[in-house]
Amino acid sequence: MEKPPSDKHQPGEPDPAGAPAAPILLFDSGVGGLTVLAALRRLLPQAPVIYAADLAGLPYGEKSEAEIAARVAGLLGRLAERYRPRLICIACNTASTIALGMVRDVLHVPIVGTVPAIKPAAAMTRTGTIGLLGTAATIRQAYVDRLEAQFAAGKRLLRHAAPDLVAAAEARLRGEVPSPAAIRAAVAGLRAQPGGEAIDTVVLACTHFPLLTAELAREFGPGVRFVDGAEGIARRIVALTAGQPFARAAPDLALFTGPQDACAALRPALADHGLDRCERL
Repeated sequence: MEKPPSDKHQPGEPDPAGAPAAPILLFDSGVGGLTVLAALRRLLPQAPVIYAADLAGLPYGEKSEAEIAARVAGLLGRLAERYRPRLICIACNTASTIALGMVRDVLHVPIVGTVPAIKPAAAMTRTGTIGLLGTAATIRQAYVDRLEAQFAAGKRLLRHAAPDLVAAAEARLRGEVPSPAAIRAAVAGLRAQPGGEAIDTVVLACTHFPLLTAELAREFGPGVRFVDGAEGIARRIVALTAGQPFARAAPDLALFTGPQDACAALRPALADHGLDRCERL
């Protein structure tokens, strides 16, 4: 049950929704959503942010739809009650394609989801052949079928599940070298499909994957462009918060489920994204 709004707010405590220090809450299964946060920082550097990562549930892409929906709804319900965000962004393609509608039905706060950037990819392609890299749960969703039918009719969309790229991206943010085998397998999974040699545009349908753009570009070779949804998501958040006052009452916060040492391993990457506090959820 939500707490009633208070006229007074103490620094470091949850702020009533609508107050200047009410945060924008970004949620992801891991740290891929930091790519969305980076885009948001460029447009709204003054906005207070809480970034929540469900590392205990990672990877979402290998779970069932029922498991993902229950987990996302439960965690976002707890976070909304505790931190009273002005807006929630589900910075995860898998969680959005499965749970976005349900979460919007139960939480009385604006919610922005993340969907595969098929529309801009269809506008960019010159050959008419688009590759899509995502998790297994994302690429099988009817939501993706609808996006293809609506925006890429007459194009060829080749999909490939690349779950190992999630771990590779998480490794990169810990300062480790991403697995070259994971990069090669992801590219081969698209190129080996009929018509795959004609791919000139690749949709990165997981917020983790833009962290690996340089490695993917080297493996695909010249002439392939990449598109993700981070900039569009950031613009949507700006539109929904237009005219609202922003003021930080405390340093921006990262929250994690899972291992106790997660904060220590990711602290440099979190600091690079303006997240100066890290706590276990």
